[in-house]
Amino acid sequence: MDPSYALWIRVTCEFIGTAILIILGNGTVANVHLKGSKGYRGGWSLIAMGYGFGVMIPAVMFGGISGNHINPAFTLGLAAWGLFPWSNVPYYIAAQMLGAMAGQLAIVVTHKPYYDATTDPDDILATFSTVNAARSRLNGFANELLGSVILFSCALGIVHSPLTTTEPGLAHVVIGFLVWGLVAGLGGPTGPALNPARDLGPRIVHALLPLRHKGGSDWRYSWVPVAAPILGGLLGVCGWKLLLG
Repeated sequence: MDPSYALWIRVTCEFIGTAILIILGNGTVANVHLKGSKGYRGGWSLIAMGYGFGVMIPAVMFGGISGNHINPAFTLGLAAWGLFPWSNVPYYIAAQMLGAMAGQLAIVVTHKPYYDATTDPDDILATFSTVNAARSRLNGFANELLGSVILFSCALGIVHSPLTTTEPGLAHVVIGFLVWGLVAGLGGPTGPALNPARDLGPRIVHALLPLRHKGGSDWRYSWVPVAAPILGGLLGVCGWKLLLG
């Protein structure tokens, strides 16, 4: 984060960055899950790549401006350990949530004919939010927690590595590959979300929109991809700070 930029500029970057994450990430899921799309049944590798680029692109654009948190769990984890001002936290989280919802609305608008052609409610919900494959909140929590700890600790390690000190752009590119690998490696159980805004924002949009063939929004599971990444953020940032910070 560069404090020389006004707060409203940094918050706007968080909004745009989170929207890009959702458009590229959930957009790839829509491409794979919605009938009639040219990427229909394209496979998990395509989805992992979409989320990797969904983080990488805004990271390179905004990493030197807002820090490119695009994730409330990261913002809270940094603030909890004294690495980000608490006074900025509500603005960042609000921008991230609104950005996620705006990005999801863009996906729905551009993919509306394919939503109408898709009759499986699970396929439709998957383009918005995560669901545990075993329908287990405990398994989902464990998966999201592990992924979040790795994401936040490794991201800080990459950005502050001696190898990237003079190449901050390279560090933010590598973070995209980190997310790509995490989604590929931990995608089987939950997705994963690793980000409360990425899951909750689109889930709210799913609940509100009158989509054809839409089922429930699975609110019984919704707390998992919110609580687990927040705990993962606290643990991951703490681990990095104690070892290398």
